[in-house]
Amino acid sequence: MRALRFALSGIVRELRAGELLVLLAALSIAVASMTAIGFLTDRISRAVALQATEILAADLRVSSGRPLSAERLTEAEAQNLRTATGINFPSVVFAGEQSTLAALKGVSVGYPLRGELRVADRLFDAVRVTDAIPALGEVYADAALLARLGIDVGATVEVGTSTLTVAAVLVYRPDQSPGFSGLAPTLLMNIEDVAASGLLIEGSRASYSQLFSGPPAVVQAFAEDLRAESLEGVRIEDQAESGSQLATAIDRAGRFLSLASLVSLILAAVAVAMAARRYADRRLDTAALMKTFGASQAFVLQVGLWHLLVVGVVASLIGVGMGYAAERVLSAALAGWLRGDLPAASWAPVLPGVATAMVLLVGFGLPALLRLGETPPMRVLRHDLEPPPPAIWLTYGAALGALAVIVYWAVPELNLLVIILGGTLATTGALLLGGRVLVSLLGRLRGQVGVSWRYGLANVARRGGDSAVQVVAFGLGLMVLLLLTLVRNDLLDGWNATVPADAPNQFLINIQPTERDSIRELLENSGIDAVEFVPLVRGRINRINGLTPEQWREQSTGSSWRAGRETNLSWSTTLDPSNEVTDGEYWQPNHEGPPEVSVDEDIAEEMGLSVGDQLTFDIAGQQRTAAVTSLRRIDWDSFKPNFFMVLSPDGMAALPQTYITSLYIPQSDTGVLRDLVRAHPSVSVIDIDAALAQVRGIIEKATLAVQYVFLFTLAAGVVVLFAAIQSTLDERRFESALLRTFGASRRVVLTGILAEFSALGLLSGVCAATGATIIGIVVARELFNLPMGINPLLWIAGTIGGLVLVGVSGTLAAQGAAKAPPVTTLRGR
Repeated sequence: MRALRFALSGIVRELRAGELLVLLAALSIAVASMTAIGFLTDRISRAVALQATEILAADLRVSSGRPLSAERLTEAEAQNLRTATGINFPSVVFAGEQSTLAALKGVSVGYPLRGELRVADRLFDAVRVTDAIPALGEVYADAALLARLGIDVGATVEVGTSTLTVAAVLVYRPDQSPGFSGLAPTLLMNIEDVAASGLLIEGSRASYSQLFSGPPAVVQAFAEDLRAESLEGVRIEDQAESGSQLATAIDRAGRFLSLASLVSLILAAVAVAMAARRYADRRLDTAALMKTFGASQAFVLQVGLWHLLVVGVVASLIGVGMGYAAERVLSAALAGWLRGDLPAASWAPVLPGVATAMVLLVGFGLPALLRLGETPPMRVLRHDLEPPPPAIWLTYGAALGALAVIVYWAVPELNLLVIILGGTLATTGALLLGGRVLVSLLGRLRGQVGVSWRYGLANVARRGGDSAVQVVAFGLGLMVLLLLTLVRNDLLDGWNATVPADAPNQFLINIQPTERDSIRELLENSGIDAVEFVPLVRGRINRINGLTPEQWREQSTGSSWRAGRETNLSWSTTLDPSNEVTDGEYWQPNHEGPPEVSVDEDIAEEMGLSVGDQLTFDIAGQQRTAAVTSLRRIDWDSFKPNFFMVLSPDGMAALPQTYITSLYIPQSDTGVLRDLVRAHPSVSVIDIDAALAQVRGIIEKATLAVQYVFLFTLAAGVVVLFAAIQSTLDERRFESALLRTFGASRRVVLTGILAEFSALGLLSGVCAATGATIIGIVVARELFNLPMGINPLLWIAGTIGGLVLVGVSGTLAAQGAAKAPPVTTLRGR
């Protein structure tokens, strides 16, 4: 407590001296950056979880071949859960003399509990959102159904014994079958009209879905009760199983934000290390004096520790406040990223923010502070006496450990940890080596230049160790600034390029082999060329390595639920450009031999599959066994037809098949779709413009967010620059006082300082550009899976930026040393 009182009594004086103020600023920026991104990602993650439930049209969906018991529904209502019911069954729909098979879906009032229905008043007309299900006696029919029957909105259809009016074109419903499995067109109707139609009788092939929504904790508890009953033939789905069509885009956006925040943290760490070192150097005389008057080594160290702790607490409070305010501004800027309002932020990100400040202090501030306890009392009389430096393993080990913790905490991915730590260490080593080389060269050149430049270059050579440290500080600062400006732009441009303006926005499915030529001709006549038709068959896995799906689940860690379901399969002779083989080898175009299958790597992980496993497919009653010979990573951003499982082409053409294709059609040219579905009523059109718009919106908003977070990086860079200059400010004042005492003008001194910082900035800029290029390419390819090459502008910006930013800013920041009255400085010595 004595140490605490002593520390508090001098804390204001220490802050005025400047070192603790730099430390406070660096920590505040680090905490603000961490908490601002934490608050935002916390809100977004919960919003994404809510949006993911749109695929279920609820928070919880219970599907089975019979309705859920009335007791369960009563129990759900007692827990204030909202409910809705759906019935799905196939039936033939008539319109005059025309008829077609349709997937009928009856829904109750309240459907959907999550998401929204989108309808149009005419075929391929403007889309509108509705919160009402079809009224009694009315239906919503999708475009393919209307085209097959040759009717439009306002016509009547016969469903069983009922005659119903088509009230709107059904464009989108949240729980429609993903992908291309729903080949029959949908007719949405009121559930009460289902009973009146007389179609549901004993033995009818119908599927019932009961939907629930409410507070997450209540929904989860209700789902666990249902799962505990182990109801036969019942499938229970919640948020965790629903997935999200936007997962790739949202995950990539989160990585961009985390990378931006991480850069600020690294810069703050550099500033903390330099400010702590400066603080320790400034307190050596005070520590020696305290020891002279009887203070113990422990007491001296405790006072310094209390100073750091107080600064850490104050910085945490300031940083959390700044982070919360910044998040509010950022959330307003990102309005519309996800449909609906973002949920309120929780206080969970506060702890990581405060912990970041403490980790930075321990890893980058404590090693320098440990020197104070070893200060010899004789330093009161001899200022050249220095305490022994801390062990190298302690200084660098603590810093590396702290950096690893911060990186992994910000983005918990091992590959990013290796990239950042490896890149930082390599750049630091290059900067240190370059700094030493510069010092050596300048020592030889200083006799060949004018007085001012001789003085500046002599400063670099004379303070060899400090100059090398400053090169590291400036270089790291410039590197991360370059990484987040030009490299950031390259990354974002690469991301934008993955979803070009003419990305496919329409899928055509259920194309018969005999229709391909006719459809291609129709599209080519409308100016749409190079249409690629991809074959599709329906099948299910009934054996994995000779085991049934149930046996596989018992003997492996993988899931088998996909194996028992019918799924979409395709085949190809060559690997699609939007796919990348991550394990094994893809077959050759002229493949001959036993059938092979290539599996999406995520599905393989989920099912516990690996290269070499044998899968037996039931395709239209035919059994086909294929060996897994490769795993693929699929670029879903391409919006091209892709499949979780692709087979080699051997004998596949003889199987019953349809074709699918994707194409881009401007909104102003949708007439071609109307002509197409009228000429080919069996073809279904899936409009994915809404999904494309959301992905493009996420890219746009993520770009804005990264630019906003970049302000933290700029602030951290300014703090690094100030900390580096502060570390030699006392010595500069003394040198300036001596030079001016012996007749040098203030201009000569300032020109010398400009020469010194220009030399340091030039080397720092070149090394920073090199480091930013290498790390940027690795990050783009390994972390974001985006192409990126060498940008010549990076070296130009690095060189000019080093000269101007470090040279001019350093001179302006250090000009106080040249302006200080010599008599005042000399008396202080």
